[in-house]
Order: sequence, then structure tokens, then C-alpha cells
Amino acid sequence: MAQPNATRVPWQADQEFVDHVYARLDDLRRRYRDRLADVRRQGASGTPQNRSERDAFATHYEETLARLEQVENRLVFGRLDLQDESRRYIGRIGIADDEQESLLIDWRAPAARPFYQATAAQRGEVVLRRHLMTRGRQVTGVEDELLDTAADVEGLTGEGALFAAMSAAREGRMNDIVATIQAEQDEIIRSDVDGVLVVEGGPGTGKTAVALHRAAYLLYTHRERLERSGVLVVGPSRVFLRYIEQVLPSLGESGVVATTLGDLLADVPVTGTEPEAVAALKGRPVMAQVLRSAVRGIPRRLAEPVVLDVDGEQVLLEPDDVRSAQERARRSGRPHNIARRTYATAVLEAVVRRWAEDKGLDLESEHGYLLQSVRESRDARREINLRWMPTTPEQLLRRLYADPELLARHARGLTVQERRLLRRPADAPWTPADLPLLDELAVLLGHLENPQQERARVAREAEQAAAVAYAEHAIREDGLGGGLVDAQTLAARFAAPEASLSVAERAAADREWTYGHIVVDEAQELSPMAWRALLRRNPARSMTLVGDLDQRSGHTPARSWRELLGTAAHEHVRTAALTINYRTPAEVMRAAVRVLRAAGGAHAAPARSAREVPGSLRTTRLAGEADLVDVVAAEHAALGAGRVAVITAPGRVAATRAALADRLAGKLEAPGGDLLGAPVVVLDAVAAKGLEFDVVVLVEPAEIARGGPGDLYVAMTRPTRRLHVVHRAPLPEGFEA
Repeated sequence: MAQPNATRVPWQADQEFVDHVYARLDDLRRRYRDRLADVRRQGASGTPQNRSERDAFATHYEETLARLEQVENRLVFGRLDLQDESRRYIGRIGIADDEQESLLIDWRAPAARPFYQATAAQRGEVVLRRHLMTRGRQVTGVEDELLDTAADVEGLTGEGALFAAMSAAREGRMNDIVATIQAEQDEIIRSDVDGVLVVEGGPGTGKTAVALHRAAYLLYTHRERLERSGVLVVGPSRVFLRYIEQVLPSLGESGVVATTLGDLLADVPVTGTEPEAVAALKGRPVMAQVLRSAVRGIPRRLAEPVVLDVDGEQVLLEPDDVRSAQERARRSGRPHNIARRTYATAVLEAVVRRWAEDKGLDLESEHGYLLQSVRESRDARREINLRWMPTTPEQLLRRLYADPELLARHARGLTVQERRLLRRPADAPWTPADLPLLDELAVLLGHLENPQQERARVAREAEQAAAVAYAEHAIREDGLGGGLVDAQTLAARFAAPEASLSVAERAAADREWTYGHIVVDEAQELSPMAWRALLRRNPARSMTLVGDLDQRSGHTPARSWRELLGTAAHEHVRTAALTINYRTPAEVMRAAVRVLRAAGGAHAAPARSAREVPGSLRTTRLAGEADLVDVVAAEHAALGAGRVAVITAPGRVAATRAALADRLAGKLEAPGGDLLGAPVVVLDAVAAKGLEFDVVVLVEPAEIARGGPGDLYVAMTRPTRRLHVVHRAPLPEGFEA
């Protein structure tokens, strides 16, 4: 790497360019602030339409300004020198001058791809690739690769920048990897948007980073398609979502909804737990058939004619009236609660016709009076409702669990033992495995009837169509669009009262929102029933799934992604693999693989560790609880900057935290109760999924292994510098080489 010079540093030209680009960035920020201030000064005057339009423009300016504010750090990180002696500077976003001449190339643009893909054998026009190291707005160093003279060897691009990033102390939040993306990662990031892409990779291969950078790439490349519908990121826990929350904004993208599967699927509180076998059963595809049968079984036949009291007169309701109406409702193909209107209308009409015939009345002239009389009859309402009861997902699922006869009637695809596993009291708390079932029922049942909402929806659609033409004109007049917003998106914001909401905000507030692309992290943890729920939210069938079958929790291994995905496997599924472990030191990784194989795991070839770190694996036999405190305190003191994670079995988390509290007072806490902001973190293996720390103190691995081989594998592969194993019980097989 080049070194600074007392008079003129070798990268002086790069510094001058960086200064120029930051000046342009500051200018763009000022322009958008001024436009936003102008809109806000107009206040709430004018017609409702004018106010709504101002809100829409204000939202557009606010979102664009937020993108510009978030890319301050490492705005410029690369340079390409080409054969024609021209240069391309690569950065977080694309920036042009007032004449729309490109200054900085967005890392996602086709022109930036050689920065990640060019090799000595296939260098194209590239002569030199330069990585710029910066601190603030200052260039602090460069790393050059001369591709026209370099030997073509298998390796990493920008090794100096890459290893510096890998060795840096962790700060409790995931950083982007935009400056150090490797060739195999770049291929996946830029893969086609259509279909289901499964990205396999062992621990530390950058699966999460690749998935997030892919989301940013797709939003850039397919902005018109995805900005209207949004991108959904599904993570394994809220802690994980906080861990990754800075990545996409740092890449200039904020229009993404990030959530857990539980928060996405239902509003019900999830406080219950259940045996692994029960959760696995609820996740099987056969449960979709059980639920469909249960919904079809709600309507009840009328066994014999019933005499109804209507305005003091006796009117007959026949079994055929009910049967015919129910068949008509089923043929409509609508959800149960929505189809109820078709059923009720058909029954009412049958009763009215019979009443008119029995009394010799003219049906055409008397229809309105007769129909109103039947509707107001208590007998009629009771009998009609009893034969097609409206219900909610929660009511029906509780009945299925609590009523053995009802479950047996509809769960014929399950064995007696399996049905027994599902039985529980009606007031039992909901568990995570219940949520995909409730979501399935929500689709089969539909909303309870609300005519006012239906009329409002039709009116909104009409207003939206009328606003598109105006939006197209407004964007042309605005002059600042620059491709950052399209007419459809802006028109959607004109519709009060949602004009001030971004696409991400509106999507997060609407549980029936369908997304243009879905990213799922730790995808190996989802059941086939969960995949059904996600497919319903992605009619485009455009997904990126990242995971590792070997890191799956529990004792029921998944033999293949096709088995795990259920109905999602019937879509256009393709796979890609990440093969280099950038996080875990080689010594630690070798031990983790040995332990996994001894437990019967290791479905995929382990990733190759990029680093050898001497002394990265330690083992200490404990004499008592005080020894654990000594080990953690010593690791924290030796580390200095960075994060120490104490990973233990779920039942030990609270006690371990309490044992460390006195000695490490203040080190276990962070402002706002942020778990990841604390210098020392205590958690179990499941909570550690997707996270990484400088040092991991692994407590009693034999106890962690009881949760399944995947849990111990996850726990062992979280550190970037050192794994310190502490135990009193014998170590699981494979720890010793």
C-alpha cells in the first residue's frame, strides 16, 4: 500500500476528486432542502387536492434528501483506470454535474461491474483497479491492482481493504461491504430479479450482506417496478433487524420494509412454547388441507323444514333452499366470510319467492316489501346465520385444537398420534408455529363483511387513476426527479390521507400488501406453511432466500431446500453458493466442522476460511461460576474496542447475566436498552443467528448441543477473532483434533 508523502501524497488527484464530489453532494443537499422548505412554507392553504399534492412532493424531497444524507461515509471507494486513459470513480450512489455528466458511478451501475469482476485473464478495458481508503472526507491510503501485468491466480480482490474490514472491531451494527464485494458475491447480487434465488453458504460467507446489497441493487436496476410495491426483508429476530438496520440506508435505500415473520403474519400476541415435534407438525403442508377442510365444514345443512315467523305470518324455509344457496356461494370462489353475502342473498330470495307463491302475491311489485320483512325477521336471521356462521381465524383454530371430534373430522391426513399432538385447551397461548396457520385461515375466511370499506376502496381506485396524468406533468415541471420517483408512485401519494406516507410506511401498515421482491434471511428456519404465507405476499414470485441447512435449529434436519420450501419449490427456483468464509478464523472453523460432522451434520461442503488467526481457539475447564466471570472479564479487558458475546444454553442466559453483573457493571448495558450496543452481550445460540462478535465465550457446549447440532454450529462460528470455550461437563465429540 502506498504511504503518505511529506509534500504531495501519491493519491493527491484522488483527494481532489473526492473533494469535488463531496462539494457536489453538499450542493444537491442544499437544493433539496430549499425545495422542501418552499413546499412547507406554503402551509395548509388551498384546496384539499393542492394540499395533498404538496404533501406528496414534500415526501419525495424528504426521501431523496434522506438518501443523500445517509451516504456521507465512504462516498467514494474505488477507481478504474482504462486502456483509453480515462478513469471511472465508483461510489455509493451516482452523482452527476449540472450538465448531467457523470462524476461518480453508482456501484450498482453496469459501468461499475469491472470493479468487482475484472481479473488479469478477463480484464476487459481495465488496466488498474484502485481501492480508496477514507476517513471522513479524507483519503488515507490506496491499494492498487495492475491487471494488465498481474498473474491470474485464484484469490480475493482488494485484499488489503478486505482484511482491514474483517479485522476491524465490531460496533454492534452490521456494516455494508460495498467497497469490498468479491466476485462470487457480485455475481449473486446482480442475478436476475425473476424467480426464487436460494443463496447457500456456510457461516461467515456474507449471506446477509449479499442479500441486503442485492436488495439495493434490485431497487436501483428495477426502481420503477419495485418502488411502487416495495421490497420486504424478513429476518429471524428483532435483534437481528436492529443489527442490519444501517446497511440499506448507507447504500442510499430507505424504501424497504424489514420485519420478522411473526410481526408480518398476525397481530396476536405470541407467548407460548411447545415441543419441537408439535411445531414441526404445524409447519407441514398437510396442515393447509386440514384448514381448508375446516373452513368448508363451517356451513351447516338444514335437516328439515323450519317455519319462520315473518311479520306474524308463517313462512317455510326448506332444506333445499339452504343447500342450493350454499352451493352457489361455494361456486363463487370467494373466502368464507365474503361468500356469506352470496349465500344469504340466495336464501332470502328463495324464502321471498315461496312466500309470494303461497300468498298469491305479485313478486315483482311486492319484492322490496317482502325482502325487507324477511331480513327483519328474528327467526329468519337466526336460521340463516346458523347455516353459514361468520368466524375469525383465531376462533376456528382454537376450536380445532380443543375439539378432538372436529379435528378428527377434518384432519384425516394425520395419524391419531399426530392429532393428539395438536390438542390443547382453547385458551392456550399462541406459539410461533400457529402464525402461518392463522394467516392461512385469514385467506380462506376473508374479512368480516364491511360494505363501507368496499365502497371506500372503489372510490380510492378512481381517484388514483385520475391523479396519474397530473403526476407525470408535475415530475417534468419539478426538474429534480432524476429517476428517483415515477408517476405511479407520486400519484399514489396524492390520495389523502396517505400522501405524506412513503411506500415502505404504507406497506408496513397493510398486512395484505404484496411486495415486488422479498428477501428472507436464515431461510432454513421457515416451514412449508410459512413459505405459503410469504408467497401470498409476492405475486411476482421474486425472492432472495439466504441460509445454510447446517445451521437449522432443532433435531429434524432438512435434507434439501426443495423439501423445506414446500409449495415455493414449485416456482422457478435456482441456487447459488458462497464458498469463502470471511468471518471465522480457520482454526475455529475446522473445529466447528468436526463437531458438526460428529453430530451427524454437515450437509454441504464447508466454506474455506480466508484467514488464519493464531490462538483463535481456546478451551478452559471451569472449577466454578467465578471462573466464568474471570474468563469473560479477561477477554473484555484484552479486547479493548469491540464486542464480546457470551453464548450459552437458553436456560442459562438469565443466571449467566446475573453472575456477570457485579464484575462487569455497566458493560452489559447500552443506551436505550440496546442489546447489541453493549460491550458484553449474553444470549443463546438461536438469538445469535446472523450476528457476529469479535470474541465469543462459549459456555457448556454440551448443553447448547441439546437444542440440535445446528445450534452449536451457529454458536461456534460467530467470532471474528477468538472462540473461548469454557466448560465443566465433557466437551461434545469433535472438539479435539
